[in-house]
Amino acid sequence: MGNLSRARRVTAALGFIGLLFAVLGIIMIVMVPSIIKQQVLKNVRIDPNSLSFNMWKEIPVPFYLSVYFFNIVNPEGIIQGQKPQVQEHGPYVYREFRHKSNITFNNNDTVSFLEYRSYQFQPDKSRGQESDYIVMPNILVLSASMMMENRPGLLKLMMTLAFSTLGQRAFMNRTVGEIMWGYDDPLIHLINQYFPNSLPFKGKFGLFAELNNSDSGLFTVFTGVKNFSRIHLVDKWNGVSKVNYWHSDQCNMINGTSGQMWAPFMTPESSLEFYSPEACRSMKLVYKEQGVFGGIPTFRFVAPSTLFANGSVYPPNEGFCPCRESGIQNVSTCRQTGNIQPVVLPLMWFEESGAMEGETLETFYIQLVLMPKVLHYAQYVLLALGCVLLLIPIIYQIRSQGSKDAISQPCLATQPDQLPSPYTPLLQDSLRGQPTSPKV
Repeated sequence: MGNLSRARRVTAALGFIGLLFAVLGIIMIVMVPSIIKQQVLKNVRIDPNSLSFNMWKEIPVPFYLSVYFFNIVNPEGIIQGQKPQVQEHGPYVYREFRHKSNITFNNNDTVSFLEYRSYQFQPDKSRGQESDYIVMPNILVLSASMMMENRPGLLKLMMTLAFSTLGQRAFMNRTVGEIMWGYDDPLIHLINQYFPNSLPFKGKFGLFAELNNSDSGLFTVFTGVKNFSRIHLVDKWNGVSKVNYWHSDQCNMINGTSGQMWAPFMTPESSLEFYSPEACRSMKLVYKEQGVFGGIPTFRFVAPSTLFANGSVYPPNEGFCPCRESGIQNVSTCRQTGNIQPVVLPLMWFEESGAMEGETLETFYIQLVLMPKVLHYAQYVLLALGCVLLLIPIIYQIRSQGSKDAISQPCLATQPDQLPSPYTPLLQDSLRGQPTSPKV
């Protein structure tokens, strides 16, 4: 009896545990997707208490600027009318560091900030050194010449004499570092002295001099704390909700984010829209394909063919005119180029890239891939295990009932009419309580 009672208690306990597992599995199937979504929404908000705030404040993803220059092989021949011959040099790679400062939370669910950028040369990733010399058109001389195009002949002569006196030629031979970050040139001081405000700079001239150790303007974006539907979207840039550089309201609109983070749960139907201070306009990237990076599923978004198409090819871009050939964006209306006339001059090309790595990539993989996958399988494992454990008391009950039936079956076989005939009188008398003996 003790063994039977203990077996019943164990069976009941297993059934109860199975019921708990089954219920927990069902609850997880129903609730886990919603819980994960709520946690994601909570942690991507721009809030000092969110897990992603420090990542938003100082982006841990390493960004790299890769620059390629077109070195002119035949500068003297070009002056004599030959076709230019160029050799591509590079890449010259720079690590780009970004950090936000002057972070101010406003009462309308927005936050304002300045983002500073700095660049550090990476010799191990580059094909060349910053001390490499590049022959390229002398931008200052060409700019000054364009400024003199409609001036009186006397001024043109004076400028020609100034070029000769200062040793200025149509082409220059400068180091990569000078071309990138600036160099002193007496021509700059001469132009600024006799033609004030004609040049957009006063000191050193360099193609990227204005970008290093500078900010990209005052951004005000929505935090998503009170209204998640507008998270990371730009409210204002430098205090305005739209710019006035272009010739249509559509082109002047400030749309999308500041170009660093977007709302989660994007789909192939989504688009990535952001405002670029360098291009003075909003841009939109469109979905192309799915991929995997470091074990994390990704969506790839690219620039559509219409992004820099001119107005004749894509009428909505008429507002960005005066247009050039498709593929060229004229930013002279927003970059303080003064009286310099526009000219298409291929000097170099560059690309910016960034990818998660190290601890940041591992954290994203654990939180976005591994943990949801574990929870996904755990809920079905719990449900299946619960069902198995629930079957134990059912099977036990069926087997117990079968055992009782098996024990009662031999009692039926003791009926007198089923025994062998020689013993029948003895058994019948015994059943009546009367002693008797068999007759021989």
